Amino acid sequence: MAEGGGPPEPKVQKSQVSSDLKKELKKGDTWYLVDAKWFKQWKKYVGYDSWDMYGMGDQATFPGPIDNAALYKDPQTPDSLHLKEHLIDELDYMLLPTEAWDKLVSWYGMVNGQQPIARKVVEHGMFVKHCKVEVYLMELKLCQNDNLENCVSQQFSKADTIDYIEKEMRKLFAIGEDKETRVWNKYMSNTYEHLNKPENTVQDAGLYQGQILVIEQQNEDGTWPRGNVTNKSSSSSSARNMEMGTYSAPATRSGEDSEENENDAGSSNEPTPTIGTPKSSPYINSYSSTYDYSSERGRGQVQPGLCGLSNLGNTCFMNSALQCLSNVPVLTRYFLENHYQEELNSDNPLGMKGEIAKTYAELIKQIWSGKYSYTIPRNFKTAVGRFAPQFSGYQQQDSHELLAFLLDGLHEDLNRIRKKPYVELRDADGRPDDEVADEAWKSHRLRNDSIIVDTFHGLFKSTLVCPECSKISITFDPFCYLSLPLPIKKERFIEVVLIRMDPAAKPMQYKLSVPKMGTVQDLCEALSRLTKISPDKMVVTDVYNHRFHKVFAPDEGLSHILDRDDIYVYEVPVNTCDDPDTLILPVYMRERKVRQNPSYNYNNVSTVLFGTPLLVPIPRKNTTYEDLYRIMLQKMSRYIQEPDSGDEWYGEEIKNCVKDGVIGDDDMKNDNIDGEAESEEDSSQGNDSHMNDNSMSDDEVNCDNRPHRMFSFHLVNSYGSAEIEHIRDDDRPIKFTNRSYLALDWDPKAKEKYYDEKQAEELDVDETVNATPMRKRQVISLKDCIQLFLVKEKLGADDPWYCPSCKKHQQATKKFDLWSLPKILVIHLKRFSYNRYWRDKLDTMVEFPTRDLDMSEFIINDGHGYATYDLIGVSNHYGGMGGGHYTAYGKSREDTQWYYFDDSSVSPASEDQCVSKAAYVLFYELKGSRCERSEKQTAQANRKSAAATQSSANCTEDNGTASSGEDDSMEIN
Repeated sequence: MAEGGGPPEPKVQKSQVSSDLKKELKKGDTWYLVDAKWFKQWKKYVGYDSWDMYGMGDQATFPGPIDNAALYKDPQTPDSLHLKEHLIDELDYMLLPTEAWDKLVSWYGMVNGQQPIARKVVEHGMFVKHCKVEVYLMELKLCQNDNLENCVSQQFSKADTIDYIEKEMRKLFAIGEDKETRVWNKYMSNTYEHLNKPENTVQDAGLYQGQILVIEQQNEDGTWPRGNVTNKSSSSSSARNMEMGTYSAPATRSGEDSEENENDAGSSNEPTPTIGTPKSSPYINSYSSTYDYSSERGRGQVQPGLCGLSNLGNTCFMNSALQCLSNVPVLTRYFLENHYQEELNSDNPLGMKGEIAKTYAELIKQIWSGKYSYTIPRNFKTAVGRFAPQFSGYQQQDSHELLAFLLDGLHEDLNRIRKKPYVELRDADGRPDDEVADEAWKSHRLRNDSIIVDTFHGLFKSTLVCPECSKISITFDPFCYLSLPLPIKKERFIEVVLIRMDPAAKPMQYKLSVPKMGTVQDLCEALSRLTKISPDKMVVTDVYNHRFHKVFAPDEGLSHILDRDDIYVYEVPVNTCDDPDTLILPVYMRERKVRQNPSYNYNNVSTVLFGTPLLVPIPRKNTTYEDLYRIMLQKMSRYIQEPDSGDEWYGEEIKNCVKDGVIGDDDMKNDNIDGEAESEEDSSQGNDSHMNDNSMSDDEVNCDNRPHRMFSFHLVNSYGSAEIEHIRDDDRPIKFTNRSYLALDWDPKAKEKYYDEKQAEELDVDETVNATPMRKRQVISLKDCIQLFLVKEKLGADDPWYCPSCKKHQQATKKFDLWSLPKILVIHLKRFSYNRYWRDKLDTMVEFPTRDLDMSEFIINDGHGYATYDLIGVSNHYGGMGGGHYTAYGKSREDTQWYYFDDSSVSPASEDQCVSKAAYVLFYELKGSRCERSEKQTAQANRKSAAATQSSANCTEDNGTASSGEDDSMEIN
């Protein structure tokens, strides 16, 4: 507790801290991490949430000193710089501003030896400002140019500048002040980038976790070991890149002294994959003047489009999406032939100032130049990070999420509508579907008209039905891709440890198969099938740091249980708090340590939790101290040994400080607080004085005549971190309530001699733990996924629909139908499951056709026409959640062959290889002449459409209504 009488009243704490928590993130401020479980306990103690006021001010919920042990990488040597990996905000930790942190530390203190985890607020993005607390610092590998093998790891903030890093490197490698130096960013064995802007931050420079930085010292004659750097390109794109503060990555080859600075394009000296006869791209002449290709050293020609993309640090997700889009013929021709320049919409407030379109165009031209076996997509990555801060770092992301952002960004940057008119959305109100769909498409095109809409947009029919008044709402909504669920039985495995009532039985570990969206009752029933213990005789708990963090109710969702949680299931004779005869008492093990302080003539006493907590059934009435002591000895009989009579294990000195079987209770600095020790019948029958009088005189107790017990009893809070009452060793019955927690405070000498820690920690492992799960090989078809997507479903309670008839939110039924499909059909397989508590990936095999996917059976529009598709691209994901690796398959338009894109590597592939359980996003192209029109015809049609649409928009603004013209009608494929 804090000095000066402890923390203020819970209401005061709540008021002061809640006010501090409203503070907004500001660049440069310091925020602190606090363990989420400790903070949750504090919130319960102060009644922070209006729906959880039951334990407010109750000493059983007192949180004790701040304990961040669960956040450190090594709890034994807590270091604020090294945290556990993959910690999640609000699940593993809470972020507190300095003001709130200082208050909590002054009130509760911290566990001895722990350091505060302080982190700075950094700013992400350029045009879109986004502040966030930098929880994880970036580890960079530092080395010298003449000793590249000797790398030293050091952590930096994203807000640190290149100048600061260079100074740190000079100190690290003892480089004298008279030496000139420069710093290089090393991508791979033959690719370097000169970091020539010292004022740029780590974030500006695009450095990523594990990046190698090389410091180079100037030679005595004024030359540099790596040669002089020259900027050969004077193109507008290069000038623009300099203005935007980005870097160009020079390409080098082993054994050469100079670096080339050419728009992030490079040539690898790795063997170029065999990808057919090299030939020049037919598009080179249309854009070659934009770049400086004067130096052609080491650039053997490759087939256009077969250009790898270097991984800049967990950017395989981006590379996968880009390679798929690159192999969409109609879109790639649009950029290669510079049609995008005529349609750039730099003033669109919803767009990216044209930067996304321009950097994407530059990248596509590099990929299809036929001059590079790989290129470094640095400029594109930097541009994306400016407008979408979630992609600005170098953490693994989702290829589909990047694709969704990119298609939307390209659309807005290339939107032919310069001034969007107001369009009122109308419900069907009984009108024919044809009429409503045509109106919806025209309204969409009044505000959205681009190559993306032309190519990727289709139309849904959405039907909502109110369960109360049967109101039917029909709307038609555009879509850019289909996100399809996978129709599989979803299960998960949870490991638990069973503690039986039999004291002689060792704990047993099991692995249980349970429904992913099931309840704790499902877990108990699964365990019951293996153990024959009735589910209603089980208590399921989450044990954390030797204490009960949570006791689960039977109807609680299993989504609250994480894979990292230590789940203990206790067999109990009764599983109700209302049993008149038996009380289930939570019990903690603590070791009491005494440190003498002769200067102030008192003993400093502290306790440390250890071992596995217990749930011990005891008689609700007439249990004396001796009875309780014997019950605990029996419960722990497997791993403790009782002292023999006459065994004076405690030594002579113990007589001076043992009273009532407890060490130094008179020296404890905890307040004596009423509450937990009240009789459940009537606390006014003289029990208060008996339970609350902790101070005892030598006249009351003769230490020499009392048995020297191995442990004493205290009532404590639910975390075992704060004492509420000392239980006196006499013959009177002890009164407990349903909310009592008991601590067994062990004498250190007794624990060392009679408590077998090894035996206490031993457990048996059931065969289910090591058994390979016998899963049936589930193979589903793409059409199964489409059919599930089109099934009617009920909206969730957290996603209701406002019924205009009932005038309130309802859990309506919703159904999607396909009305019109686009030329390029993007299908996203929903393999990833997320919620607040767990994440999962489905590796189920989905079989999909590479040719002749007939979608006509799913289209309800009778006038739709031809709807058969061929596969042209696949984005793959290998591995599990929070990591893994992305690759892509693409069908080249040059030779109609399939290729495999794995970051900077490109290799031939067969058509059959594209169908695998790693398939995540599928790209289909409509068969027939419509998709094979020349881009010139498409551009001409687009220009006419833009003129007509803008004219219609002007009419709308003048007349207040949307006019419908022939040019705005929806194309039916």
